[in-house]
Formats: sequence, C-alpha cells, structure tokens
Amino acid sequence: MMKKLMLAIATMVATMGFAFAQVDVNKADAPALDSVKGVGPKMSKAILDERAKGEFKDWADFEKRVKGVGEKSSAKLSAAGLQVNGKSKDGAPISTKAGDTKATKTAPAAAPAAPAAAAGKPTAAAPAAKPSVAAKPADAKKPATM
Repeated sequence: MMKKLMLAIATMVATMGFAFAQVDVNKADAPALDSVKGVGPKMSKAILDERAKGEFKDWADFEKRVKGVGEKSSAKLSAAGLQVNGKSKDGAPISTKAGDTKATKTAPAAAPAAPAAAAGKPTAAAPAAKPSVAAKPADAKKPATM
C-alpha cells in the first residue's frame, strides 16, 4: 500500500514539472510557444518570424519587435512561463499555477468576528435541524434499570 502511495506521489510530482515548464522565446518551436497561455498560432508565428532576423536580447527588445506585445501583455506572458534568454520579465507577477496571474493578488483580510455576547447583543442562533424521521427512544419497551 505504501509503495503504491509513494509511486502515485512521485508520478504526480513528475507531471507537475511539465505543467510549469518555462518556454524561452529564443529556443522554442511553434508548438512550445503555443503551449504558453496567451500565445496563439498568430503570435507564435510573429515571434518566430522576428527571431529569424536575430535572437531577442531582452524583454524590451521582444516588446519592440513582436507586434501586439506591450508592457502589460509581456508581464502576463512572463507569468504564464514565457522567458527571454532564460529570464522572466522584471516586475511580472509570479504565479503558483501556470497562466494564473491572479495568484499574486491577495484578497482583503476579513474582519475578525466580534463575539456577540461580549458586545452585549443577543445572538440570533440558527434553528436546529429537524430530523426527517421521528426519533424513538432506544429502550422504549424495556423498563429502565438502575
């Protein structure tokens, strides 16, 4: 049983590496570029056409040469796993899940609930759930023994 569990965990860890693979624009082919969230066939063709003229030096060069890629979209592409010369874009959100740019945003903290008794206010308790079948005493026919 333990061997099966360890094998399942090892398999899951190995496949997770593929899900978070980084793709370098200077080395990737069209299918690898298409695998990045936000890059479709049209953009991957534009990237490959520009790369044929020479490798991208940095993110600024990438943004300048590839039509349709600006400051915001390059940050999203970087967060999705796209790299230029093995580097992610500076200031791009780091995600825990491939393509998840919302992972870095934190939700506002919920206000702690103040105990109603401490505030001197009566509480409105939720009504108790009614059993669907009438409950019978366990020993209804037997006399109680002491």
